[in-house]
Amino acid sequence: MDEALSRLPRWKDENVLVGFETSDDAGVYKLSPECALVQTVDFFTPIVDDPYTFGAIAAANALSDIYAMGARPLTALAILAYPASGDLNVLEQILRGGAEKIHEAGCALIGGHSINEEDIKFGYSVTGTVHPSRILANSGTFPGDSLILSKPLGTGVVATAVKRGIARPEDAQAAEHSMLRLNNVACESMLEAQARACTDVTGFGLLGHAREMALASNVTLEIDPASLEFLPGALAYARSGAVPGGTKNNREFIQPCVDGVSEFDDLLYDPQTSGGLLIALPEHAAQHLLAILPGSFRAGRVLDKGHKPVRIANP
Repeated sequence: MDEALSRLPRWKDENVLVGFETSDDAGVYKLSPECALVQTVDFFTPIVDDPYTFGAIAAANALSDIYAMGARPLTALAILAYPASGDLNVLEQILRGGAEKIHEAGCALIGGHSINEEDIKFGYSVTGTVHPSRILANSGTFPGDSLILSKPLGTGVVATAVKRGIARPEDAQAAEHSMLRLNNVACESMLEAQARACTDVTGFGLLGHAREMALASNVTLEIDPASLEFLPGALAYARSGAVPGGTKNNREFIQPCVDGVSEFDDLLYDPQTSGGLLIALPEHAAQHLLAILPGSFRAGRVLDKGHKPVRIANP
């Protein structure tokens, strides 16, 4: 995708404040000196068996891109691929789960688009607003900043363990609870703490999204595995080999940009669904954020640009 995007022509528009050049979470378009639109889209195949929960997770995942920009979601359009012969009760539950999560976010569901396809896919295009001077892009961090993460890692590993029938029910429930939790409180807290940059951790895993932030900000992000937190059971499942295929893909693509390895590598490359926000801010502000945002924890720090965009801290 990076290679394909690099070949596209660029059309200059002074109102485009954030485009696709920095692989940010959403695009931003200025409407006026006081208001800018924030737009994103995300959809995927079922991550859990329960259709209602799947729909709600898909909504939380799409909304996360808006929160990562420091914005407020306003409207959402559903995107659906579903077989014409499929169970309508299942379809209703998917749509209901998504609609109720969209409503929980204070966002208006205003329509959508569906196609007939055997493989189920569901998600949303979400539009929000932000003041043009208060955008939290992935390009605003500086050496000396601290990195805070708002959710534990491991949704991909736990989901794989569930599919293999080896996950404990309480571990599966904890992963679902994490994926269902909106990043609205994390967004409000990081704005209060005056964060400088942010990205949400989703399909490329922690190291993949750290790479994007490092490249966009022209710095090196040092990730400290010893300070990270993981979902219940995630470490054990990863060590038993319950690793999703996306982890291998992420590793092959991202590892050349990473200096060092960790015993937790399978979880550092683990693709996340509706993951947490990776927030960069000065140390004094990081201490404040940790105090006001329950469940947040340190993920590392920002260094001067080094040989590679991402560095794994030595134990």
